[in-house]
Amino acid sequence: MDLILCHTTADFDALGAAVGLTRLIPGAKLVLPGGTHPGVHDFLALYRDEYAIAEARSIDPHHIQTLSIVDTQQRKRLGKCQEWLDLPQLTAITVYDHHLETVSDIITTDRRIEPVGATTTIIAELLQQQQINLTVAEATVMALGIHVDTGSLTFANTTSRDATVLAWLLHQGAGLETIADYREQELSTALQRLLPIGLEKLHTDLIHGYRVSWVMLETSHFVIGLSGLISELMTVTSSDILLLGVSYSLKANQEQLVTIIGRSQVPGVNLSQSFQRLGGGGHPRAAALNKRCILPSVVMAELLTAITIQIPAPLTAREMMSSPVRTVRPDLTIEAAQKMILRYGHSGLCVVVDTPATKLVGVISRRDMDLALHHGFAHAPVKGYMRNDVQTITPTTTLAEIQTLMVTHDIGRLPVIAAGELVGIVTRTDVLRHRYRLESQKSTLLNKSSTAPIFTHLNLPERLLPALWQLLQTAAQLAQERGWQLYLVGGAVRDLILAPAQAQLLISDLDLVVDGFDRSADEQAGVELAQALHQLYPAARIDIHGQFQTAALLWHQDPVLDSLCMDIATARTEFYPYPAANPEVAASSIQQDLYRRDFTINALAMRLTQPQTGEILDFFGGLRDLQTQQLRVLHANSFIEDPTRIYRGVRFAVRLGLTIEPQTIAYIKYAIASGVYDRTLLQNTKAPALQTRLQSELKYILQTDYWLAAIEQLSELGALQCLHPQLRLNAETRRRCQLIDTILHSAGCDALQTTLSPWLLRLEILLMALIPSDRERVAQQLQLPATSHHRLATIDRSRQELINILEQKLSVGQLVSWLQPYPPTVLLLVAITLPTPQSSILQQYLTGWNRIKAPITGNDLKMLGYKPGVQYKKILDAILVATLDGMVIDRQQAIEFIQQHYPPTELP
Repeated sequence: MDLILCHTTADFDALGAAVGLTRLIPGAKLVLPGGTHPGVHDFLALYRDEYAIAEARSIDPHHIQTLSIVDTQQRKRLGKCQEWLDLPQLTAITVYDHHLETVSDIITTDRRIEPVGATTTIIAELLQQQQINLTVAEATVMALGIHVDTGSLTFANTTSRDATVLAWLLHQGAGLETIADYREQELSTALQRLLPIGLEKLHTDLIHGYRVSWVMLETSHFVIGLSGLISELMTVTSSDILLLGVSYSLKANQEQLVTIIGRSQVPGVNLSQSFQRLGGGGHPRAAALNKRCILPSVVMAELLTAITIQIPAPLTAREMMSSPVRTVRPDLTIEAAQKMILRYGHSGLCVVVDTPATKLVGVISRRDMDLALHHGFAHAPVKGYMRNDVQTITPTTTLAEIQTLMVTHDIGRLPVIAAGELVGIVTRTDVLRHRYRLESQKSTLLNKSSTAPIFTHLNLPERLLPALWQLLQTAAQLAQERGWQLYLVGGAVRDLILAPAQAQLLISDLDLVVDGFDRSADEQAGVELAQALHQLYPAARIDIHGQFQTAALLWHQDPVLDSLCMDIATARTEFYPYPAANPEVAASSIQQDLYRRDFTINALAMRLTQPQTGEILDFFGGLRDLQTQQLRVLHANSFIEDPTRIYRGVRFAVRLGLTIEPQTIAYIKYAIASGVYDRTLLQNTKAPALQTRLQSELKYILQTDYWLAAIEQLSELGALQCLHPQLRLNAETRRRCQLIDTILHSAGCDALQTTLSPWLLRLEILLMALIPSDRERVAQQLQLPATSHHRLATIDRSRQELINILEQKLSVGQLVSWLQPYPPTVLLLVAITLPTPQSSILQQYLTGWNRIKAPITGNDLKMLGYKPGVQYKKILDAILVATLDGMVIDRQQAIEFIQQHYPPTELP
């Protein structure tokens, strides 16, 4: 007998999932271990006969073979049916649930725990995969399960998978009128009596701007349907967090049975964790517990304490502002101010005077400047057009207060003033980005193809090896002592997010950024922190790059941190003075530091300092792009400013399995079509910086296992034109690329690889598609080695010489003699261009013939009485040819061959 078990006091999600399972397990019976929600009770009063429901008391435990459990992972929630879990004859126990954080105490043979809004969604997807059609009654109860557990797709745990499945259930005939009738049941008479009492006794505190409410009620008996009562209380009181407790005395002793349920709309608060400590469980936003105790008020107080300490402090201007602020003096011309706005991409500038501190005297917006320029006042001073009545805020002004000021006064930027000095600025864009972050934290965002959640925090001790975590903690403590915030940024954050949940990583490259929030951190903060860290880790080597305000610590031959490179920089912004140039940099904030990066997936930061260690900063949607597996550039002009970003983008896309999103492709193609590369790389003498970076990116790509896929994508984008306008990956070049890898990975080629640079060889194959003069010009522009220049210039001549050799009817020994003067790289490059018979001969030479040695040496000749001289080479070459041709096999035959063909008396 196959049984499907719901939890006690079954809700619509448990019932819907169980009904769906009866279709996946033909003949299975559905058992309700004890009680149902009021709405489920009323529903089953009409629909019970539509489902394969059996009474628990009618089941003979000796006949049970398998158990499938839905919507719970805890034995106690199965009531008396939990005894069935220990039956010796069971062949399988399977659990289906969507409560990720519940601690399971059921030993299973299989489990499907997935981060969706309802357990019914998991079952419905399996039904879809097996193309099983449902009856109207089955589709209706399953749809009800999803509606109730996701709040009709409005709760924070809702996913796109729930919405997709709900649409399928509607297609299967789910009854909308029935769903509407049972989705929101009216409060029972008992609950209606408790509602006004609950409102009267409700306590509310304002904690960090959130309304936290709780109430404890006493009844004479157990009350069902409390979830409806707490929903009503939360709506009426506009609470952000609400705990509802109901207790009644047990007749047997002085103990009371208390039921507490909780609801939360506060990001960062996980009710499930707090309730689990006291034996309950649930979701981060909704949880419950049942507990025997003497004093229910003590249990409520413990819960309140555990929950309120999770409530995050409100965002303030200090965390949002950009600093330092781009400022102008009152006497600066409108024309000069407008150029600053264009250069840095701002929508306005603060006007200041020195008194001696930086005092704010006004603000001028882009619109103000445009009007002045329109009327021909380009040379007028800024002070004539600036606004003097400036609304300002302090570093402690909260996000809510900032929003109110912006809406009330219709302004897009608020200068931040501390002790009379301008220390930062908060713009409308900053507010929107932080609101987006808060909204992201309220929900676990998923797509149908991936069950990986968007992270808002990372548990670093679990993700990093202990020594690396200790190093980062030390760096964070040093920064915190100086009043700075420290962040891990870029690729390391991306890789930590993409890594398996239980994997511990030793990342070889770490990029840290110091953000002082205000002027407590100058441009040398990164260097200062690196120097302080070096004093604690003297085994590391420190390199300081003053031009970019960065320092690097490198560990060599360290037993734990070997080969680790840690770059530490002050948060900075940058500007490209002309296309393809090295950027000019200046100290700034973490937000602006991330904004200067290339792609959204690399513009992520993780806070290392307190508070909220491990918090992910994502201002530009990089987490969503990782989840949807797409690569998106940050700036429209990014590829014009730095052409190597095209190559970096393709490298990331291929390595991480990402798709370059359409707008980014359009930016790439626009940059190439604009001819910017022709003006920089090919014709302009100002391009050495670009040439160096482009060579580095090419080397990165060509050293990887996925190099050919990356080159193919670059060719499809037209990006190989960055090397030469005529360069494409045609069918012949692709064949050559595939063949070179086959040869390099063939047996007998290990020793050959040690003498070659595979990345350079692959690049030369691409350039061979050009005419000789263009090959050499590109090689020179990319600053390739002189040997590479020579090969590319002479490869056509070498190819013809080798064809002439191979067309002769020569023995193996003779061929080897002819081929020995040619470097292996030249032979490889020629081999991939020849027809198979001739190519095979060169491959045999490279992988075998050239490693065959003569069975005697010069010492042997000396022992035989031959005088040292030029004749040694002649004899040894002849022996080698004879060996290759099979005429000589061992040392004795070699000696006989010499004595026969080179008698000592005949030598000069």
